[in-house]
Amino acid sequence: MVSKGKSKGASSREISSIAQLSPTGTTPRGLLRATEDDVEDASSSNPLKRLFDDGVVDYPRRRAIIACEVCRSRKSRCDGNRPKCKLCAELGANCVYREPGVKLDVGDKIIIEQLNRIEGMLQASMAQQQQTHDGTATNTWQPSPAMSSAAAATSPDGPLTTPSSAGNTVPIIRNGGLGTWASAAAAGTNISTMPKCHTNAAFHLLQWPLIRDLVPRQYDPQILVRLEMEREPLLRPLATTTTTTPAVVDMSFTQAYVEAYFAEVNVWYACVDPYAWKADYRTALSKGFREGPESCIVLLVLALGQASLGEHIARLPRGRDPPGLSYFSAAWSLLPGMLTRNSAAAAQCQLLAAAYLFYLARPLEAWSLLGSASAKLQLLLMAPGGGGGGGGHQTELVRRIYWNTLLFESDLLAELDLPHSGAAQFEENVGLPGGFAGGNGDDDDDDDDDEQDRNGRPVCAKDELWYFLAEIALRRLLNRVSQLLYSDGAFAKSSNPTPVVAELDYQLTQWYEALPAPLQFSFARAPPLLRHPAQTVLKLRYYACKVIIYRPYIYCVLRDARAVAEPVVREGCQRCLDAAVRQLEHIPEHHAGRMPYIWQGAMSMASQLLLIMGATMSPSLQGLVLSLVPDKAALDKIIQDVIDEIGRCAVLAPSINLAADIVNEAELRRRAFLSVETQAR
Repeated sequence: MVSKGKSKGASSREISSIAQLSPTGTTPRGLLRATEDDVEDASSSNPLKRLFDDGVVDYPRRRAIIACEVCRSRKSRCDGNRPKCKLCAELGANCVYREPGVKLDVGDKIIIEQLNRIEGMLQASMAQQQQTHDGTATNTWQPSPAMSSAAAATSPDGPLTTPSSAGNTVPIIRNGGLGTWASAAAAGTNISTMPKCHTNAAFHLLQWPLIRDLVPRQYDPQILVRLEMEREPLLRPLATTTTTTPAVVDMSFTQAYVEAYFAEVNVWYACVDPYAWKADYRTALSKGFREGPESCIVLLVLALGQASLGEHIARLPRGRDPPGLSYFSAAWSLLPGMLTRNSAAAAQCQLLAAAYLFYLARPLEAWSLLGSASAKLQLLLMAPGGGGGGGGHQTELVRRIYWNTLLFESDLLAELDLPHSGAAQFEENVGLPGGFAGGNGDDDDDDDDDEQDRNGRPVCAKDELWYFLAEIALRRLLNRVSQLLYSDGAFAKSSNPTPVVAELDYQLTQWYEALPAPLQFSFARAPPLLRHPAQTVLKLRYYACKVIIYRPYIYCVLRDARAVAEPVVREGCQRCLDAAVRQLEHIPEHHAGRMPYIWQGAMSMASQLLLIMGATMSPSLQGLVLSLVPDKAALDKIIQDVIDEIGRCAVLAPSINLAADIVNEAELRRRAFLSVETQAR
């Protein structure tokens, strides 16, 4: 048992490197250098060395003298005196000694290469900004000299190629849907958090050229928030229940629901300690599941566990309550008591409730709970000890709730114009999850609890962190993309996105390569048989990230078709469209994220679909899209499958319903446009 626990701890520390996104391949110096003892052992085989060691000749070892530059040039012997050697003193020359060279190991060289690459990007950015200010780049964009080195970053698709000629100019990418990538870094903000103003949301695509021809109606930027605010309350039929008498629920199947939660749900959130679960369950049972944070947590775990056993919520017959709603309503009646408690357990209750609301595709109610949880977390993090350093169950729990809150909030802020909670200001100080204590058999004295009895006493489960840490790293990268490419700053500057696009793609590749084997997914076009839904979700999130990294090139071509003549722009468009097609070509894969990502997934599908539709309207991009699929019929099928899937989810939320109406209208206009174009030929 001890060795198993140590192995698990090592795995947690190992995978924490994913969220740091450190350069891969860096090797500690000590692993590459031989120790002095090793050198001495090796030298014992030298007969000349043994001769001197035997005392036959024992001259004192002297340090080699480094000659000054004057003696080097004259090829004369230097006595090495400081500050001037004898020859320089006689000649009255300036005596300069060359500094001894520093021996670099592999790790040092990798670090220096990374720094040189970043320095080149910064210099290219400064030069581009200076050209803009001097008026030399007002109407055209020319690739910067540093583009070739920055664009050489590796990815599964290979390095991004560079333009063949700097003399060929293309229209500049202005801030009509893109931001100035250097503005966030110049302002000193944390680029791994969502910007307060950005143009990355799906509905911003409706302002892009050609896409706005498919959906000519002008939508209020706050339309999605307003629609969600006008929704009917979720639990109105249960309004007669009081906070002191929760709704009566059936506790006969708790064992199955608890097992389902730890097997299917906790992998997404990792916010319930499986080793402390028995104690929490006993406490809730002793209180009749009617009071206290333990009762609320148990009821929410049961709600999420039952939901995970059901089919996709959008496929439920109309009028049937979603699975887990009875447990959730009972927990909902206990949540008011958690509002005034400033404890990690109270924040945990609100987080789990928000998770169930995301499953119901109710983003605004989830955001309200996350705001309250964020306030509690900020108070806890400001207290001595906080969640930044140290260990202990409380610290670990605060960290996990914090990162969940930040992930959820970032997903919402990516699509909805909502106030920020302020939790992001602690991001640099909060440590990454490292594992709950208690995985070495702390409950050995409770042998009777190992039985699955009718009272629903659950067994301990594994504390899985692989997916959670990978998602933290990917979300931080997605936030960097929003900051560097789509941040809507105060200055409407123009910029060349190629260096930063290459860097972001390089970081995405690093993220994939750092995934542990159980989470790595295949890039094959055929739908793979992935071992776990987490693999599928990460694959879809990977392609979504790749799309928004390369999306600036699509905007460039939609704005002016001449831009596609530039090789770097054409290749960027191809990579963007390829990622969009790969994200949408197998719709059943999206059901893998039906617990955490129903609403976010629908918005992402709508965004990529509008992008593909706009590309088919462009003569410059139409051929690129068709080259990614077997034929035009296959592309039309992908588009229709996505429209049907969003339409099925439309009953879940008015915001998704609006997205379904928009893509339906866009497809009708697209087909009409292409039909007229075909007849004109």
